[in-house]
Amino acid sequence: MATLGNKRSTSEIIQKYQFDFRKKFGQNFLIDNSILDKIIESAQITREDCILEIGPGIGTMTQRLAEEAGEVVAVEIDKNLIPILDETLADYDNVTILNEDILKVDINRIVAEHGGKPIKVVANLPYYITTPIIMALFENHVPLQSVTIMVQKEVADRMRVGPGTKDYGALSLAVQYYAKPEIITRVPASCFMPRPNVDSTVIKLTRYEKPPVQADDEEWLFAVIRASFNQRRKTLANGLANAGNLAVGRQQVEETLVEMGLPVAVRGEALTLEQFTELSNRILAKRA
Repeated sequence: MATLGNKRSTSEIIQKYQFDFRKKFGQNFLIDNSILDKIIESAQITREDCILEIGPGIGTMTQRLAEEAGEVVAVEIDKNLIPILDETLADYDNVTILNEDILKVDINRIVAEHGGKPIKVVANLPYYITTPIIMALFENHVPLQSVTIMVQKEVADRMRVGPGTKDYGALSLAVQYYAKPEIITRVPASCFMPRPNVDSTVIKLTRYEKPPVQADDEEWLFAVIRASFNQRRKTLANGLANAGNLAVGRQQVEETLVEMGLPVAVRGEALTLEQFTELSNRILAKRA
């Protein structure tokens, strides 16, 4: 039975192993069982599921996941946490612990080794690598059902906003291309040990069976999107023209914008996902 998830038990484990929090790994352990309840409930875990947990820490959420899921694969980069996980997860025979960097792990191989069915990701993500992890999960076409994660509040906001807002950018478009984002709950900084400087948010990304738009070349679409936001103060045409990897001229972009009924001085932050897709498809067709 799960024994962690509160300040007292977390403190006891940390003191027993004389564990030192390492800032470079963004370690903040959850000490609020009510938040854990909301994460587990929103992830809709069943005994048929294989769960990938990124950054299990001392195993607080891992215990709860193991009690609900068929299998749990927990990837932890900090070798100093492995002895702790060996103790806190000793009663669970359905947990596999990998002492690896999630950005270097072949997640598709993990999926294949655990039945090949789409997995669910559940994690309290380190703030410093949240975006690379999310992008890797989607862009590498990992078979996913959903991603239920706790992230910095500002990052969660960026995932779900639309055009014309200051938080709108490449992450917003990428997430909304692949999944439906849904805010589950806000999490104050006081729910963690040590206490971070910012509040967090639990967000669930439910993977679309089919993207809501049709890109002729997905990789090209996201190259266009990233170039459009690399220099937010420049017009979209200048941003794309200055991106050496695209080999697109400003005049060509402006002509395409006119064809779409958009002003030539428009900025990337004004375009919807549908408009970015149309723009990338049109430019790609002209380059063929």
